[in-house]
Amino acid sequence: MDQIFEMVSDVLLGAGALGAAIYCVVLARRLKRFSTLENGVGGAVAVLSAQVDDMTRTLDAARKAAGESSRTLTDLTERAEAAARKLELMMASLHDLPDETMDGREGAEAAQDADWERAAAPPPAETPMFSTRRVAVREAVQ
Repeated sequence: MDQIFEMVSDVLLGAGALGAAIYCVVLARRLKRFSTLENGVGGAVAVLSAQVDDMTRTLDAARKAAGESSRTLTDLTERAEAAARKLELMMASLHDLPDETMDGREGAEAAQDADWERAAAPPPAETPMFSTRRVAVREAVQ
């Protein structure tokens, strides 16, 4: 009877070894497919790694551009503030001018109107409106 138990245990041990061998072969094939770079998770990891590198480079470039834009904007803001201060000083200096002129308007407005009137005035009647060099030479000789 001991021989039967030994034989059954040997058969069960062999079956277990055969099952473990089949399991190892199947697992090895799955791991091989899992770790290939072209297909499977290995390929996905490689692609994701490359995308992370690209995104890191893009993010660095965007940070650099944002820093430059920030500096430019700061410079422009400072220039605008300086111009605003100058304009405020000019406006304050306009208050020092006389308030009224001969016709009751402010000085700058009256001066501007006088300039417009001079520019719009017709030329004197003795000079022709359009003349050529010949006419000008003839008149100079006479």
